[in-house]
Amino acid sequence: MIKQRREVLKAGGGLGVLGLLAAAGVIKPELALAAWNESAFKAGSLEKTLAALGAGKPGTSTAISINAPDIAENGAVVPIGVSTSLPNVESISILIEKNPDALAATFKLPEGTEANVQTRCKMGQTSNVYALVKADGKFLMAMKEVKVTLGGCGG
Repeated sequence: MIKQRREVLKAGGGLGVLGLLAAAGVIKPELALAAWNESAFKAGSLEKTLAALGAGKPGTSTAISINAPDIAENGAVVPIGVSTSLPNVESISILIEKNPDALAATFKLPEGTEANVQTRCKMGQTSNVYALVKADGKFLMAMKEVKVTLGGCGG
């Protein structure tokens, strides 16, 4: 019991110091791994988002797998997972073509990390979902259509 309490206090104290340093401007968001590509998230269309991410026109790959439902009954919380067997994966991004802003999520993966991410996204309508993977400095993509139903009555 005492050992667990000490571990919690040590972890909480470390987070408090990190927060204080960030608030004082000593640590920049990039150093705390909290930076994000605002232009990519606000780019709008799929083509503009790919350009903002530096992907241009990526090739397709069968080594990328999208795990998402064929039919999502609730577009507010659609579970989407992406995994790949490609070596040296640097990042994985999830793009939803018909959303107002195509980029739904992006994950930076440290070297040696298993390339498997999961999240929940909001989808306003039936759309193609794209997984964009940057591996060995090259961008590759896979696509899956996800149908969003309204009240479970078809879409």
